[in-house]
Amino acid sequence: MAIEQGWLASARRVPSPNCDERPRGEVSLLVLHSISLPPGEFGGEHIERLFTNRLDPDAHPFFASIRELRVSAHLLIRRDGECVQFVPFQRRAWHAGRSCWRDGDRWRHALNDFAIGIELEGNEVSAYSSAQYERLAEVTLDLFAAYPALAPSRITGHARVAPLRKSDPGPAFDWAYYRQRLAGRECVE
Repeated sequence: MAIEQGWLASARRVPSPNCDERPRGEVSLLVLHSISLPPGEFGGEHIERLFTNRLDPDAHPFFASIRELRVSAHLLIRRDGECVQFVPFQRRAWHAGRSCWRDGDRWRHALNDFAIGIELEGNEVSAYSSAQYERLAEVTLDLFAAYPALAPSRITGHARVAPLRKSDPGPAFDWAYYRQRLAGRECVE
């Protein structure tokens, strides 16, 4: 099985303390994000250190401004397609912040309560890698299999749920290509 006890079998585990219990146990939304630390730089251990509260504020001038953040995501997909998991899917990761989403005929808030957060190593203006799209499509299908409430219509970007605060994954993220990769993998599966 691809997901066991909330952990993706193929992901490297780096447990984050920045999580807690989901109030209702619901998993029904997938929120895509982007992150690079320092901003615009890829690689290194800074993202993992941020999500585990071990980021050295003196390692880069930008880090002093985020030293108090206590954030996480369920997964990080690096530029080479490596997947790192910080929080098991049945627990609430701290990724969406103040946000809202139209779920059918109602607006929902506190999206972390029911959303899975996936960070793509990148930024809003640099193209994401083919390996990232391939891995994201693979992980998405694994999530669909494990959590039946998830579906293509229940995938969104951080910018759509927090539009006045966030812009990720940004215009560099090719939604059409991602959905094409997702549909292509569904046909093969």
